[in-house]
Amino acid sequence: MRLVQNMSTIAEYPGTDCLSNRVIKIAVVGGSGVGKTALVVRFLTKRFIGDYERNAGNLYSRDVQLDGDQVAIQVQDTPGVQVNANGLSCTDHVTRSIQWADAVVMVYSVTDHRSFDLIGQLHQMVSHALAERSSLPPIILLANKADLLHVRRVDAQQGPLLASALGCFFYEVSASEDYSQVHGAFHRLCRELAKQQPLPSQPSVTAAGSEKRRSPLIPRPKSPNMQDLKRRFKQALSAKVRTVTSV
Repeated sequence: MRLVQNMSTIAEYPGTDCLSNRVIKIAVVGGSGVGKTALVVRFLTKRFIGDYERNAGNLYSRDVQLDGDQVAIQVQDTPGVQVNANGLSCTDHVTRSIQWADAVVMVYSVTDHRSFDLIGQLHQMVSHALAERSSLPPIILLANKADLLHVRRVDAQQGPLLASALGCFFYEVSASEDYSQVHGAFHRLCRELAKQQPLPSQPSVTAAGSEKRRSPLIPRPKSPNMQDLKRRFKQALSAKVRTVTSV
């Protein structure tokens, strides 16, 4: 995994040093303290780190194999979104990240009902930020910290119901205890995006060989020496015939 840069320069990151066949860009958004950074690092490295510094909005990148193809996955972590009297409060970086991304992961914590309550408004913000697109990109709703049953504040049924209403995929995961859950959620998102980004067609070896066989053959010119020999042979044969006739 590579920490590419801080989000403040995300617009200038071209990804031209990537040798992969395709690039998948994912933005992870949600309230403060829901475990966004832990989920990103867990997905890309399989490791769980419990404590992080204040989220600065870092861009992470890693090359992986996806269904046999080399894919560069770029995941943009974002600062937490807050709710105030006027609605959602977030930096321009969050909006830019959503507009930059091919897909969006919305995260809430099952231990914080406020983080769940803002998901509807967050989805509206995503829709508004991407209003110029013909359709919304794939979106996943992730309920994190599923292992903390003793402090759970969001019922298990609420997440799937909200995801269904919003038209999102839904996963309840624990970044701290189960890598397979986190990987499954992000992997599904990557596969959905890979279907929408077909590789540029390239002629196969078989097709090239077949095309080569169908190309018109250029006849090899006759050797001047062989033509000369034939001419001399005809002359000699004609002279012999004349000699026999005169006798």
